[in-house]
Amino acid sequence: MITPCSFRIPFLQTWLLPAFPQVLLLGLLLVSFSACEDVIEVETPVEDPRLVVEGLIRVDTTQEFVPVEIRLTQTAGFFDTVQPVSDATDVVILLQEIRDGAPTGNTFSRALAEVDPGSGVYVPDPTFDADQRLRVSTVLAADYVYTLILTWQGRRYAAVTEYVPSVPIDRAEPGNRTLFDEDETEVVVAFTDTPGEGDYYIFDFGFGEFLPSEDSFSDGEQLEFSFFYDQSFDPGTEIDISILGADQVFYNYMLLLVEQAGDSGNPFQTPVATVRGNVFDVTDLDNIDNADNTGRPDVFPLGFFAIVQEFKATVTIE
Repeated sequence: MITPCSFRIPFLQTWLLPAFPQVLLLGLLLVSFSACEDVIEVETPVEDPRLVVEGLIRVDTTQEFVPVEIRLTQTAGFFDTVQPVSDATDVVILLQEIRDGAPTGNTFSRALAEVDPGSGVYVPDPTFDADQRLRVSTVLAADYVYTLILTWQGRRYAAVTEYVPSVPIDRAEPGNRTLFDEDETEVVVAFTDTPGEGDYYIFDFGFGEFLPSEDSFSDGEQLEFSFFYDQSFDPGTEIDISILGADQVFYNYMLLLVEQAGDSGNPFQTPVATVRGNVFDVTDLDNIDNADNTGRPDVFPLGFFAIVQEFKATVTIE
């Protein structure tokens, strides 16, 4: 921040000014104005780092394995760089089978380990005795409750989710209209909703552009809509578009992030206000009713854990 200040000509007495050459005097005045800046130190709020979990796992049912990848970081000050979390321990995904709304007792786990030191990215542990990868056939064989558990800096964290299917993209093609600016690029997308399900979807248009959608007014119907990028692309550019399954909790979470991101695009940038996800600090958990940290409003991590089906389509810009 720059503040105005007064100026003076050093080493000159007022009685000397009439005899001072005008050109040199003008030069000294300009130098005085250009140097008339004060640097103000801006103090930003400082709090202890919070854990941030990026755990969106996308399932392609045509593949053999689920690409399990959990990215852990910690919050940083406004002017600081976000740092990866490399010292998390006991990172595990538990699978508990559910049939007719009740657990069957069939439970197993997948251990995760940091893929590269310092990356903060955790994948199925390749050094484990048994194969820790998660097969797509396992995900589709039965209903499971998936619980991500990890320990960081002496605190225990957990997130619970279920697999959510999606629907294919019927059509994705370039458009030729604009909304506000001539530099915009339109893509037209069509998909058919599953009838009677009360479905939620998240569209990923790449470049950090996401669009949450739900079927309150289009249950069981084919829906066609346009999405506008606020930039132009060279002819021949290929853009991958995805539709992800979502439950209501994930839909609401993404809706808040997109609203906060506004025109800046990427909803995973630092939000204006804290958006709570489905990851909780369970260190002091003593009953299931306390799983959302009710009564402990200052004890919570950030981020989301979800396992969803993904369908893709590619649009070639003309």
